[in-house]
Amino acid sequence: MTHWYTADTHFGHENIIPNARRPFRDGEHMAAVLIERLWDRVGPEDDLWIIGDFAFGPKAKDEGWLLGIFSQLPGARRHLLVGNHDSALTKGLPWDSVSLLAEVDDPEADRPVTLCHYPMITWNHARKGALHLFGHVHGNWRGSTNAVNVGVDVCDYYPVSLREAAARAKTLPQNRHWRDVEPRG
Repeated sequence: MTHWYTADTHFGHENIIPNARRPFRDGEHMAAVLIERLWDRVGPEDDLWIIGDFAFGPKAKDEGWLLGIFSQLPGARRHLLVGNHDSALTKGLPWDSVSLLAEVDDPEADRPVTLCHYPMITWNHARKGALHLFGHVHGNWRGSTNAVNVGVDVCDYYPVSLREAAARAKTLPQNRHWRDVEPRG
């Protein structure tokens, strides 16, 4: 079993295509590619973590349409970390869990993993090496050595495993505010 992480899918949100410079013809094309890429990685025994902004726009207000998108998601268990665009209808889908913040026991982890839609400056066990996975900022910030953006806009529209996120974290700079909030001593 593998845990897979993604954020900011924005199913149904036509305006996200030009706003985030996504390479899709329209919302249906975007949904088809996102779902295909989820199925490319997420297996039938895996967990899928959507770290906010699952769907948005007029289509996301249609319960039948929303359930149709949800029913195409792969994985044995599907979890939602609520983002700023996740409506009551989205939160009411048959997720295995819905929360604002989660600490995940990932089988690939050699350290704790904290999930939140929003990038945070610190979190539980941050000083001890806990990794934070987030979305929300689209392509505006990739993250830092201990906080990684796993949004579709910076992951070629694929979900990522913890191993991939941790490898990316090693290539990122330390957050310039890290010493302000987690001083040694």
